[in-house]
Amino acid sequence: MKTGILLINLGTPDAPRSPEVRRYLKQFLSDDRVLDLDPVLRWLLLRLVILPFRSRKSAQAYAKIWVKEGSPLLVYGRRLRDALTERFQAEGIPVTLGMRYGNPSIPSAMQELRDQGCDHLVVAPLYPQYASSSSGTALQVVYETAAQLWNTPSLTVVPAFYDRPEFIDAFAEIGRPYLNSAPDHVLFSFHGLPERYVQKSDDSGRWCLQQPNCCTQIRVENRNCYSAQCHHTAQRLSQALQVKQDCWSTAFQSRLGRNRWLQPDTPSTLKALARSGKHRVVVFCPAFVADCLETLEEIAIRANAEFQGTGGESLTLVPSLNGHPAWVAGLETLLRSHFIPA
Repeated sequence: MKTGILLINLGTPDAPRSPEVRRYLKQFLSDDRVLDLDPVLRWLLLRLVILPFRSRKSAQAYAKIWVKEGSPLLVYGRRLRDALTERFQAEGIPVTLGMRYGNPSIPSAMQELRDQGCDHLVVAPLYPQYASSSSGTALQVVYETAAQLWNTPSLTVVPAFYDRPEFIDAFAEIGRPYLNSAPDHVLFSFHGLPERYVQKSDDSGRWCLQQPNCCTQIRVENRNCYSAQCHHTAQRLSQALQVKQDCWSTAFQSRLGRNRWLQPDTPSTLKALARSGKHRVVVFCPAFVADCLETLEEIAIRANAEFQGTGGESLTLVPSLNGHPAWVAGLETLLRSHFIPA
């Protein structure tokens, strides 16, 4: 069988304008894995609260980070796709990029591989840590699309790589120069999740957020726990960077709504660091393999301003993996480990 590679990421609006952002948010927040509410309540929340007020605000945020080639998430995704295409070109293995929301879509990317004669698809969700609202929903679309085809392709999925050396070492290589200035503190900021999502990932219903220090080790109950995987990423990355235990911490960003989300939250953590005399902070965002709204606007612009407004001196965002050669090489290794032997 001919193999094709499908890279998957979240998605982005087509333009930093209210109509395009509104269309993107509608698709994104209509997903019941993202907003696990009663369908009627979700419809009302979207139509009456989120879309009328959030679209314009989000468009303004996107406009601050938009580049000539387009949305950074899509630009870096294409560069990663192109770099991998070069590495697999001699073997005739095509690489495509599909977005869960927006363009290019996952079905269109899969069709592109099918048109090139690929009967075995290696699917790589570009989410280091597993969450039903990210990897889960993307894979659902992959499976549903494959099931609709008369000639159903063979699928191999690259699982969460939150502690894989190919991922950790690449992030450490990028981040190491930013620690040469001896910052006062290193913060690992991950995308947040409502606590109920984490509890739903625990099939036993007795471990996640039910036991003290439930995230300190990966076990059967929390093997799919996003929070536990984030904490392990931070631990492995701090070790690779040789950051002392009392000089780093973990927090969660990007909250939406009033429900209880994973603690501690990034804005409060940064304010507390500034007030405690940690004036120079370096921030890693290891939940993202490409810089996007959550890193470039939420952290580098908004969180930076809030940090300095609380008494901090400098907040430095470490760039994400993007198309860095170490990440391209690491991802190639991960992908090859899931090829079907000839």
